[in-house]
Amino acid sequence: MATDAADPSRSRSVTPQRGPRGAGKRRRPSGEPPPLPRQLGVSGRVWIALGASLPVVVGVLLAYGALGVAFDRWDSAVLRQVVVLRTGWLTSLMVGVNTVLVSRWTIGILRLGTMAALVGLRRWRHLVIFLGCVVAVGLAAFQLAIFQARVRPLGVTIIGPWDGFSFPAPSVAALAVTLVGMVYALLPPGRLRSQGKWAVGAILLLLGLARMYLAVDNPSDLVAGVVLGVAVPVVAFRFFAPNEVFPVTYRRAKAAHLDVSGRRGEAIRTGVQEQLGLRVLDVQPVGLEGSAGSTPLRLRVAASEGAPERDLFAKLYAKSHVRADRSYKLGRTILYGALEDEAPFQSVRRFVAYEDYTLLRLRHMGIAVPAPFGFVEITPEREYLIVMEFFAGAQEIGTAPVDDQVIDSGLRLVRQLWDAGLAHRDIKPANLMVRDSKVLLVDAFFVQVGPSPWRQAVDLANMVLVLVLVLVLVLVLAVRTDTQRVYQHALRYFSEDEIAEAFAATRGVASPSQLRAILKQDGRDLVAEFRALAPERQPVAIQHWSLRRIALGLLVLALAVVAVLVVVHNWAVVA
Repeated sequence: MATDAADPSRSRSVTPQRGPRGAGKRRRPSGEPPPLPRQLGVSGRVWIALGASLPVVVGVLLAYGALGVAFDRWDSAVLRQVVVLRTGWLTSLMVGVNTVLVSRWTIGILRLGTMAALVGLRRWRHLVIFLGCVVAVGLAAFQLAIFQARVRPLGVTIIGPWDGFSFPAPSVAALAVTLVGMVYALLPPGRLRSQGKWAVGAILLLLGLARMYLAVDNPSDLVAGVVLGVAVPVVAFRFFAPNEVFPVTYRRAKAAHLDVSGRRGEAIRTGVQEQLGLRVLDVQPVGLEGSAGSTPLRLRVAASEGAPERDLFAKLYAKSHVRADRSYKLGRTILYGALEDEAPFQSVRRFVAYEDYTLLRLRHMGIAVPAPFGFVEITPEREYLIVMEFFAGAQEIGTAPVDDQVIDSGLRLVRQLWDAGLAHRDIKPANLMVRDSKVLLVDAFFVQVGPSPWRQAVDLANMVLVLVLVLVLVLVLAVRTDTQRVYQHALRYFSEDEIAEAFAATRGVASPSQLRAILKQDGRDLVAEFRALAPERQPVAIQHWSLRRIALGLLVLALAVVAVLVVVHNWAVVA
C-alpha cells in the first residue's frame, strides 16, 4: 500500500455549512399553488369532461329506451333540414370531401408521415403517445359502437359509402386523433400550434357537414367521434408530454435541457426567493455541452435589495430525468448485465435530496466540492432546483494548465474518496475544475457511499469502482502530459497493484463518453501505455450474465413485438 499523502485536513472533522441565505424566506401555506403549478388548462379539463361523458351517454340511452328514441328523432330532424340543400354540384363536392378525408390512404399516409418524422427527430416520447392515442381511440370507438349498436340514419336517403355502426363515427374519430396528434407532436407551442388547431377544427367541421349532407352519419355520431378523437390526444399530450417538460422545438439542443425562460424562469425566481431567501437577478444556462442529465444554470443573486451580488450554480431536474435514468440503467443491465448493484431513483425529489446529501458528505470529509445551498421545489414531484456554490475563477481541467501540483491535487482527491469510502463514478473533464493549481470536484449526483467489493473489481463502464476514479483522472491528465510522469505521481498515492487493477478494469463503455472522445482525438493508446507501466494483470470482464438480464431482454423484445402487432392491427381496423 502506498503512503497516504492526503491532505492533513482529512483527519479532522469538517462541519458542513450551508451557503449564506437571505432574510426573505417565506413558507408556502398549505393549499397555495407551487411556483410552477402543473396545469392541464381550461380546455384540457373541458375535453376530459366531454370524453368522460361519452360512456355515460351510452349507458343512459341503453337504460332508457324512450330517451334513445327521442335522440334518434332529433338526429333525423336535423338531417332532414340538411338534405333539402342537395344539388348536383354540391353533392359531387361533398362526395369528394368525404372520400378524400376518410380514405385509408389519407389517414395512413398522415400517420406514417408523422411516425417517420418523430423517429427522425428522435422524439420517442411523442411517438409513443401518438401511437397510444391512435390505438386507444380505435379500441374505444369499437367498444362504444358494440355496446350502442346504433344503425345508420333512418328516414333519409343515404348517398355516400359507409360500413359498420354509426356511434361514434369511426372515420371522424380516426381522422381527428390523427390530426390533433400531429398538431401536438410536430408543431411548436404558440402561434403556429394555435393556427394548426384552427385548421384541424375547420377540416373536421367540413367533414362533418359532408357526412351529414350525405346522410352517412347522424349529427350526434359526428359529435361523439370528434369528442373521442380530440379529447384523447389533447389530454394525453398535456399530461404525459407537457410543453414545459417536453417542448416541441426545432432548435438543436439536448433533450435534458429545459427552457428556463417564460413561466419556468419566473417560477425559479419565485422559488429561490421564497425557499432560500435570495433574490435572483438573472438566470442563464451554463456548461450545457458537458451535461446530459440536467439543466445547469448560473444564478446571479443577492441576499436583499442593495446587498452585494454573487453567482451561484444550480441544476434543474425534472421528471423526465428520472425516466431517462431508469431507462439508462435498464438498457445497461440488458446490454452488459449487473454492472450496477443499485435501484433507479423513483422520484425527482430523491434526485435532488440525494445530491444535496452527497455534497454535504463530501464536504464533511474535506473533499473540495461546491458548498450546497439546499434545493428548491418548482413543481411538487415534477421539477426541483438544487443550488450550490459557483467556483468563480476556476477552469475546466481540459482547458487549464496542468503541472505537478495539479496532478498531485487530482490524485490526492481520489485518495480522499477511497479513504472516505466514497465513489464519484462520473469523473470526466466537465466535472473537474482547476483553481490555483487545485482540482475541484463538481457534479456529485453519481456519488456512491460505501461502494461494494464488486464495484472495486469491475471497470470504468459501470462508473462505480473507486479504482476507476483514479484511472479516469489519470487518463484526463495524461491527455495533457506524459504517461510516465503521471504514473510516477500516481505511485505516491497508490500501489502498483492498485494501478494495475484499475487499468485491467478499463475497456469500452467503462469510460464516460466525453473522455472517450478526448482519447480518440489524442490518437495515442494511453490505456495500453499505462498497462505496460503497471504490473501485468488479467483484464476484468464487464459482461455479466444472469437470469434477470435474460428475462429483461426477452421482456423488452416481447413488448416491442406486441406493440408493433397492435399498431398494425389497429391501423388495418381503423384506417
